[in-house]
Amino acid sequence: MTDVPSVRSAEVGRRIGVGLMYGLFKPRVLGAWRVPATGPLIFAVNHSHNVDGPMVMGVAPRPTHFLIKKEAFVGPLDPFLTGIGQLKVDRHSTDRTAISRALGVLEQGGVLGIFPEGTRGEGDFAAIRAGLAYFAVRGGAPIVPVAVLGSSDRPGRLIKALPPLRSRVDVVFGDPFEAGDGSGRRTRKALDEATERIQKQLTAHLEEARRLTGRGSPPGFSVADAATLE
Repeated sequence: MTDVPSVRSAEVGRRIGVGLMYGLFKPRVLGAWRVPATGPLIFAVNHSHNVDGPMVMGVAPRPTHFLIKKEAFVGPLDPFLTGIGQLKVDRHSTDRTAISRALGVLEQGGVLGIFPEGTRGEGDFAAIRAGLAYFAVRGGAPIVPVAVLGSSDRPGRLIKALPPLRSRVDVVFGDPFEAGDGSGRRTRKALDEATERIQKQLTAHLEEARRLTGRGSPPGFSVADAATLE
């Protein structure tokens, strides 16, 4: 059987993330209380900057095992990422080892982190890959949409690859939802329908997160409205 990373290893990663993210930036976390305290779960995170994954790892109320492209596992990062419970995945093939390990995380009642867009981009959930629906339906795990806003607004002065030091980054957790239709079907048609439902939910959450945080909000919006999610 494929080795499944332990929750303890991901907890080590979470603690490292707490120190780094709160030390380097000013995260504002909204809706963390919506995250179920136990049971299998998937965080579906928009992705516009390399810091998005570590940011969610550091501010989420539960330790998270992210599916990360294998290209990131280079040099000393390989044993480090593996040691903190992260999952290496080959995006250009059917990576059965990664699939098995990810499902193992869910079977153990853990949290799987996925960037459903597949790669870093605009971070607007415009293109959702079917893999998220597969893991949600096959693993019987609800999805919690997560919007990371502010990480890609502008580069830092000292380190261009990072947001400016002590800048505010908003992380907004949404309500958990089921991707499937309740039938348990895992046919191609069922997964396509689940992917469509997921995209609607994630897009709606991103729009609400922007409204609540005042990032791209309509005229007249008060950032004080964000208090409703804290």
